[in-house]
Amino acid sequence: MTPRSALRRYMLVSFLTWLPTGLMAAASVLLMTARGLSLVEIGLLTSVFSIVTITLELPTGGLADVVGRRVVLAASAAFTVAALALMAVSTTFWMFLASSVLKGVARALSSGPATSWYVDTLHDLEGRDADLKPGLARGGAMESVALCLGVLAGGATPLVVPRELLLPLAAPPLLGVVAAAVLLVVVVFALPEPSHARRSLADVLREVPATVAGGVRLSLGHPLLRRLMLAAAGSGVALAAVELLTPGRLAQLAGTAEEGSAAYAVTAALGFSGSALGSALAPRVARLGGGSARGAAAGTVLTALSVGCLAATAGLDGLPGLVTAGLAYVVMFAGLSVASMLCLELTHRSVTAAQRSTITSTSSLSLQAGAMLSNLAFGALAGQSSTATAWVLAAVVVLACALLFVRMPVLQPAVLASDPERVRSA
Repeated sequence: MTPRSALRRYMLVSFLTWLPTGLMAAASVLLMTARGLSLVEIGLLTSVFSIVTITLELPTGGLADVVGRRVVLAASAAFTVAALALMAVSTTFWMFLASSVLKGVARALSSGPATSWYVDTLHDLEGRDADLKPGLARGGAMESVALCLGVLAGGATPLVVPRELLLPLAAPPLLGVVAAAVLLVVVVFALPEPSHARRSLADVLREVPATVAGGVRLSLGHPLLRRLMLAAAGSGVALAAVELLTPGRLAQLAGTAEEGSAAYAVTAALGFSGSALGSALAPRVARLGGGSARGAAAGTVLTALSVGCLAATAGLDGLPGLVTAGLAYVVMFAGLSVASMLCLELTHRSVTAAQRSTITSTSSLSLQAGAMLSNLAFGALAGQSSTATAWVLAAVVVLACALLFVRMPVLQPAVLASDPERVRSA
């Protein structure tokens, strides 16, 4: 395998991993509503998905570090197939609940192994000094492209599916099943696992908790990783602020819930396009800024300013309000993607292969924790005060996170591998 072929495979896996999510995004709530579920029940299902994902983030990351990246990625694809197939035929709350649990397991399993596979493979081919930014940026761009194309295709599919064939809203999850099945085939046959010692089941069960515990100690015990975890939580704050409050704002501007839903679908697609652009520009931003830390700080500041612009446009009505809100949304995702991609590169440069997926899962856990807490806070604040007030608070929090990248400490992977006590005492 060459570095170029490894990159192509990583980009393909990144695209296929997120394509099912994009395909079902526009139709999932409407499908559950059409099958008789209330908004309260749908909210409960979303919470179950989040709880399952958060609970399994670290164990599945440790599992990938112990048994290998390919096995965990293949398991994620298989769980996605099962989850979306069940979702397409679900008719009761309990069937949708089972689907949500399966989706949560799949999401936790997919967090980290693909990037870890690419970084490990590139290190094997080019050594630890290999430049990770271009490959990671392209992988991140493919994830955004998959979400963008998926949400557009998933939103349009119900319009062309004959009702006598199946419920049109069930078609997007079935397309997601096909995409996940293709991912499973690609992972099994196109991602060769670097050689590692064979382990018995008993060894795996012993090593996963130890690997998770070690990853948590590293994340909390070293200044650089601790800052990156806090930065991930800040990203969760930004995402929660727009994903929770933008749909209602657009519905208010468009005039009706249906038109607002259509406006949000288009805005989400544009936002994913902005995210793809941000991922592609991340290496250049790092070059212009004089390093990954400064580039991530610039992306964080741009994110905060964009959320602030959303608050500033809250007083506009009609088309001007829609356009300015949409532009701020797109720019925010571009800035967020720049920061996230460069933080990912810093993270991978700071750990060895033994902890790579675990640390990546810890970062994902931090993002989701920040988003979950912010959903509660921003929902209450917007209800008691206004949407603009919630966005102002989110902008201030994200702007403060830019300070995390000032005078970033340097972490050598050799320290992590050889002297964990030095890491804990740092």
